[in-house]
Amino acid sequence: MKIYDIHIFVCTNERKNSNRLSCGEQHGLLLIEKFKQVFAALKIEGNIRIQRCGCLGICDLGPTIAIYPEGVFYVNVQPTDVEELVHTHFIQKRKLERLLLSKHPKQI
Repeated sequence: MKIYDIHIFVCTNERKNSNRLSCGEQHGLLLIEKFKQVFAALKIEGNIRIQRCGCLGICDLGPTIAIYPEGVFYVNVQPTDVEELVHTHFIQKRKLERLLLSKHPKQI
């Protein structure tokens, strides 16, 4: 198994014929492209993987991303948050508190 320095999972799950929103319907694929653009623009190097994934189980808080190897989950991530998230989490080495799952009052 290949080990990544940065491995970002972006939920792109889509729930067909359901009343519940899903991350993919809210712009999961757009988030993947935005992360790739920001990493390239900032010339962040290393063994990096940004990929789609299925449901992370916290749909009501989505769009959701998981960052490994830290195991940090961010929720309600919008395309406009990506640049700030990359700067804070990967350059400044701090968690972006306002998007952290652990800071969200509606945790599952």
